[in-house]
Amino acid sequence: MANINGVEDSDLALKWNIGLLNAQYKYLTAETFGCKVNANGTALKKKQMWSLEPYGGDDASVCLRSHLDKYMAVDQFGNVTCDSDEKEPACKFAIVVADDKSGRWTLRNVLRGYFLGASTDKLVCSAKVPGPPETWTVHLAARPQILLRSQGRRRYARLSTDMDEIQVDANTAWGEDTLFTLEFHDGKYAIHTSNNRYLQADGKLVEDCRPECLFTLEFHNGYLALRDSNNAYVAPIGSKAVLRTRSQTVTKDELFSLEDSAPQAAFVGFNGRYVSVKQGVDVTANQDEISDHETFQLEFDRATARWYIRTMQDKYWTLESSGGIQANSHKGSSNSLFDMVWQGDGSVTFVANNGKYVAAKKSGHLFANSDKIDDMEKFYFLLVNRRSLVLKCEQGFVGYKTPTSTKLESNKACYETIMVERNEKGICYFKGSSTGNYWRVAEDGSIEVDAYTADGFYIELREPSKLCLKTIHGNYLVADKNGAFRVNGSDPSCATLWEY
Repeated sequence: MANINGVEDSDLALKWNIGLLNAQYKYLTAETFGCKVNANGTALKKKQMWSLEPYGGDDASVCLRSHLDKYMAVDQFGNVTCDSDEKEPACKFAIVVADDKSGRWTLRNVLRGYFLGASTDKLVCSAKVPGPPETWTVHLAARPQILLRSQGRRRYARLSTDMDEIQVDANTAWGEDTLFTLEFHDGKYAIHTSNNRYLQADGKLVEDCRPECLFTLEFHNGYLALRDSNNAYVAPIGSKAVLRTRSQTVTKDELFSLEDSAPQAAFVGFNGRYVSVKQGVDVTANQDEISDHETFQLEFDRATARWYIRTMQDKYWTLESSGGIQANSHKGSSNSLFDMVWQGDGSVTFVANNGKYVAAKKSGHLFANSDKIDDMEKFYFLLVNRRSLVLKCEQGFVGYKTPTSTKLESNKACYETIMVERNEKGICYFKGSSTGNYWRVAEDGSIEVDAYTADGFYIELREPSKLCLKTIHGNYLVADKNGAFRVNGSDPSCATLWEY
């Protein structure tokens, strides 16, 4: 049975992207050439990324797949290889979580019965009893901003109306209050809310990340459980389903899946009004404020590189025979797919299935009957379910060059949380979460976080999980291979796609 966010329950627990740190705090690494594996990675980047997948069958065993789509295996002599294209018996591992409150894992090869270890950079699987070389710290490599869904309640977590606790009662993950940042702190995890608070074990939200806010991660048949320092697990408790710890055993209530958050946006027409479905099925630019009726989820169709635009009522924008746009369709019709074409002034235009541009009439009603791009065909784009951003590219995360620097680079192992302010014209102002200072473009094109007045940027959505950033003067932000994070030209084909 599918939930309302379009994910089958059976699909939620399939794969996790992780990094594994040994006792020397070096990452398990799959080299690009020769399918060699070692434990000498210093940061979680592409070569240190592993997919943790259920092996299959009724037990809880798993296998590890590298960034080269090869599976790790152990041969008859205990040598560790990573050149298998298929899940074979030698690829099968069992996870054992340490009882010392560290949250570290051991990985026992099921076929041989020995534990995976790395005393130097060399990997071996020869220990009958695990010691320090056979312990691994799990660094979850999911997109930092995620949705948290309870397996027991089959509901999403959300920030409460009073913003003082997390409740697991949302049928639909809608808006920024259902978005959480999972922060990695020396082998443990903190849950960071969209109002810049941290979940404490007792269910309270606090401003700073204290020891009571740190949880160890466990993997149970494809789902995650979070355990506090007293060995109690996070779960939704009581009639209000408040997220906190209580039980020291794991049932469905203590298990969660992490889901990527689909972009949700509002659009402003030429008349300064927000596009809305508040009045019914007609899609009309006629509202002065953003509510759930003016918030739309954008779902990318990879086969056509076009977008479905979904309402909270689980209906989709669709092209009617008259050319009008109504929100009365289910997903799947080609008339519900739209091209999003970004314009130089930060606006976006929609091309319907008839090849015509969508325009807002003087009444606000949307019709796809235009062959030109003028003011009525332009809509300002507001990414409303991102009060903050974490940006990542192939080189790493966007973060400060040094702990005391105000300059940003794009090759950091740890990310800087970027707070987002916006206006109704789609212009965004970014500021550092730690300093409160705004981004500005320096003379050399780099980004400094030291301004009291902000430079403006536009967000252009390219894929469900990737976007481009452009200054209001039309120049895109790019990541250089040396880690530089700078403005460089107006050609969108040269712009860096930032995972967010």
